[in-house]
Amino acid sequence: MSNDETELRMNAWTAGDVPGEIQMCDFEKPWPAPDEVLVRVEACGVCRTDLHFVDRDLPVHRRRVVPGHQVVGTVEVPGPAVRTLAPGDRVGIAWLRRTCGVCRWCREGRENLCPDSEYTGWDADGGFAEYTTVPEAYAYSLPPSVDAVATAPLLCAGIIGYRALTRANLPPGGRLGIYGFGSSAHLTAQIALAQGARLSVMTRGEAGRELARDLGADFVGGATDAPPTRHHAAIVFAPAGELVPHALQATEAGGTVVLAGIHMSDVPAMAYQENLFHERDLRTVTANTRADGAALLRLATTLGFAPVVTTFPFSRADQALRALRTGAAAGSLVITLG
Repeated sequence: MSNDETELRMNAWTAGDVPGEIQMCDFEKPWPAPDEVLVRVEACGVCRTDLHFVDRDLPVHRRRVVPGHQVVGTVEVPGPAVRTLAPGDRVGIAWLRRTCGVCRWCREGRENLCPDSEYTGWDADGGFAEYTTVPEAYAYSLPPSVDAVATAPLLCAGIIGYRALTRANLPPGGRLGIYGFGSSAHLTAQIALAQGARLSVMTRGEAGRELARDLGADFVGGATDAPPTRHHAAIVFAPAGELVPHALQATEAGGTVVLAGIHMSDVPAMAYQENLFHERDLRTVTANTRADGAALLRLATTLGFAPVVTTFPFSRADQALRALRTGAAAGSLVITLG
């Protein structure tokens, strides 16, 4: 293969034909559309949503798609219609990739509900690759000195956790319950604690429980344990529908429970009086808006919080997914490209 041909190829991991597997492949290097930029990937966070794609918990939108939607990289080639980004600029790429811009939801500032929305690593190839593309309008401009590894998890885990927290209606100094303590949960916990909340964490993994204690949770227990005092609000990050009745029952009258995942096992039948009565609200989170992302990145700078990260080299992306599946590492997992 000539040098010119080599420069037109790249390595990427794709969702395999067998559920549960990803495969390293030799790909044609992508080229940006007129309104897109080509990005050399520096780091990509590993999200449970990536695992849902690979395990076929979610429907296939694109066969053999390249997962990864928490990307930090450097612009290499801007498309001819790009106006603000230039080669060498550092950018972040998140879950939301494109919306129609004209539907009712987009016009109301609720683009996360756009029926024609597209997503990185689901509808278009993502960041488990040496290169990827992103529309200029959906890229986050980052400072030149940004830490790629520390920033990558903020681009989905951070954003979704932030949106879930804003939807939880937690009062100042209130008690927040968190169910499941992975990447998004441990970032959300840091925001809530910085804002004066008291925190209870219910999760099955000992690594997650230890991290919750280290971060300052008042109570840490198993996934279905009852906290000593009822919450003002709770967020269920674990994709386990059976936790929803527990979260509602542990939330006081007038409180809110938010379900933060894109996928969840079925929620069992619940007793109205025990779980839902007394004006408890049950809410969900669907994707994010670009405004959520901008607000979260500003907040991270202001509060100075950061993920607890375990890194994997690009060549071991499959091992990173296995570690996420088994809960072998606490906090966030990030794939790095030299």
